[in-house]
Amino acid sequence: MTMLEDATGRTVTAHEPRETPWLGVVLGYGPMLPFAAGAAAAWWWRDSWDELILLVTIFYGAAILLFLSGVRRGVSFRTEGGPTVVQIATMLGLFGLGLGALLFVGVLGNRVIALDLLIAGFVAVAVLDPIAAKRGEAPLFFARLRPLQMPIAVLSLAALLVLKLTSPY
Repeated sequence: MTMLEDATGRTVTAHEPRETPWLGVVLGYGPMLPFAAGAAAAWWWRDSWDELILLVTIFYGAAILLFLSGVRRGVSFRTEGGPTVVQIATMLGLFGLGLGALLFVGVLGNRVIALDLLIAGFVAVAVLDPIAAKRGEAPLFFARLRPLQMPIAVLSLAALLVLKLTSPY
């Protein structure tokens, strides 16, 4: 990366790999493991701990989705020509879905809608981040990482949704 600074600002030139860096693999897939663990544990301890595990996984999912909205905003600061409308709209959409999940589970006690919002958010990341990567609005490696990373969260949250919908409680 090179930087040139003058009185009006700074010009940054960076090289971005297409391959997912090892830290991207660790920090990309590592945070997906609690989703799978939460779904497996809720099904394993069905009728005893499933509700607590469900709540913790929903809160965790909302935190991750809110973090991903911040990632989208952070990347927009380095977009050539400045942030795009699509970047800002995506950031606001992800933030709204994450916050909505927190409100529905924490305030209204509706776990089904909270799960629906989280699933929608993670599906959006899986679809929109590769498009953004190709348009230069996200790191290039997102095009390969997100379609493999996000289904872990989506399938885990879907398993929790099925559990909730079939539970007598």
